[in-house]
Amino acid sequence: MIEGCMFKKKDPTSTDPGDASSTTAAKYNGGSGFELAEFKGQPICPGLVYIEGGKTTLGAIKEDFLYAMDNIERSVTVQSFYMDETEVANIHWLEYLFHVKQDSSEESYIAALPDTLVWSSALSFNDAYVDYYFRYAGFRFYPVVGVTWKQVVSFCEWRTTTVQMMLSGDIQPHYRGGGPTFTYGDTIKNKYKDSIKKKETKKSDSPPYRLPTEDEWEFAALAIIDVWTRDEQTQKRIYPWDGHSLRNPYNKKCGTFLANFKRGRGDYAGIAGKLNDGALITDYVYAYPPNDFGLYNMAGNVNEWVYDKYKPRLQDKFLASDPSLEEGTATGSGENSEEEYYTLLGPNVRVYKGGSWKDIAYWLSPGTRRYLEEDSSTATIGFRCAMDKLGGKGK
Repeated sequence: MIEGCMFKKKDPTSTDPGDASSTTAAKYNGGSGFELAEFKGQPICPGLVYIEGGKTTLGAIKEDFLYAMDNIERSVTVQSFYMDETEVANIHWLEYLFHVKQDSSEESYIAALPDTLVWSSALSFNDAYVDYYFRYAGFRFYPVVGVTWKQVVSFCEWRTTTVQMMLSGDIQPHYRGGGPTFTYGDTIKNKYKDSIKKKETKKSDSPPYRLPTEDEWEFAALAIIDVWTRDEQTQKRIYPWDGHSLRNPYNKKCGTFLANFKRGRGDYAGIAGKLNDGALITDYVYAYPPNDFGLYNMAGNVNEWVYDKYKPRLQDKFLASDPSLEEGTATGSGENSEEEYYTLLGPNVRVYKGGSWKDIAYWLSPGTRRYLEEDSSTATIGFRCAMDKLGGKGK
């Protein structure tokens, strides 16, 4: 017998808490009445890519030729989260409209429609895009545009409910015309809401889909994932890829553009041939190489709504851990009050980022930012969703 040698018991985890409490020794799901639901970890939800968080420096990298000084360089820590691999496409919004029409009033359906007139201009002939861009099958996997920030928030709520119900088994997919569609009614939705009130957790529960914060979006666009490249002196990427060039320097793709943007005055697509960026307007959501996180079109194609309100010169007044600009996050009095920074913009102006097919290369840099009223839309702004990562690495 070897004295002093002991076998260490297995440490409890969230997914394997053991049969009894490590505090009271009372059995779970037994005589004490305390029940633990089965938990296999946060479910992998459709469309998302894992973004490992960390400390980084965000803010404007290129020269601020507008002298806005509204995105100064700052060091922050961003928690790990998930983000859509691509921009939300027309086909996804059409699916959303299908369910709104099934479950809601005609007024709600009309309110959810994107504004196709964003393509219309008195000085150009874009009638084909007005009529066909959103519903023509050839544009199915092109980014949805003409949607307001408020409409996008409603889409996130619908997507959350539908995915959670799919994971819980309350609805099943069926196929029509070659593609999956999901149907549910008010009775099932209410059943789901009632069930989550009664239990500690469900194995199918997942956080809601939402818009990314501005710092999350910028962090994901930069995609600095290597411990060495996160060094303060080496992380100054201008675009969401290595190098300072807008063209691919590698292999057979050498010389081709890495994003869909406007090269110069009147040049939206380049000349015909290999050097053409391939798109007069928007492009396929999987076009162009992804960044190091595996995210497509984090520069160009369409700008993307983020969650934050546009409040310039407030970056030094909020937390350096998971910052976000929303009501009450940077209040003060006198010269530091929020009202001073609203000026003529008003309190309901939201940030969008990333550059679009209609923008010059300057706006492709993740540190640049612009703003628009949350109930407005354009032909150059779309979005992608994000989701919180809860808990540790399987613990």
